[in-house]
Amino acid sequence: MVVDEPAGEARLASVLERPREQVASALRELSAEYTAQGRGFDLRLVAGGWRFYSRAECAAAVDRFVLDGQQARLTQAALETLAVVAYRQPVSRSRVSAVRGVNCDGVMRTLVQRGLVEEAGSEPETGAILYRTTNYFLERMGLRGLDELPELAPFLPEVDDVEAESLEGTMIAEAVAAAAAQVANGSGEAGRASLDR
Repeated sequence: MVVDEPAGEARLASVLERPREQVASALRELSAEYTAQGRGFDLRLVAGGWRFYSRAECAAAVDRFVLDGQQARLTQAALETLAVVAYRQPVSRSRVSAVRGVNCDGVMRTLVQRGLVEEAGSEPETGAILYRTTNYFLERMGLRGLDELPELAPFLPEVDDVEAESLEGTMIAEAVAAAAAQVANGSGEAGRASLDR
């Protein structure tokens, strides 16, 4: 309760002058005990350390008490940029912009200011600054490490769907081109009929 980031087992063991295994076991037992008793708080292992959290059932009351209705949410652009950094790290701003298809300089500055992203050196070939997610990101997402990020595959369209959309787009483009050609040749009725199909 006196630290502002998750406390590692090794650090706690050092402070308590106890073996690390004993401290780790005690922390797991406390966490299980709090859950079994249905306490309003929870002890969780996140971002390589242990930290107290409000239990999900009490989160609304805690939010009202602490935030008083003022909650800073990330914009859609910030969430998309953060996702690109999380899955592609370390990554440069220009690479994130290329993946998103829009300039993300302002969004990256916001993510750095909020402590979710940090500089991670520079790219040897170009000298561009590389970015990665922070422990604070892991903490806010409730993750122990980056290996707990969900797989991207379930969120990507199937190859057949992409091909069907591409084929459908091609067929529509061909139909529009044929209709335009017919209209240009003076058979406007035929062109309108083909567009109605």
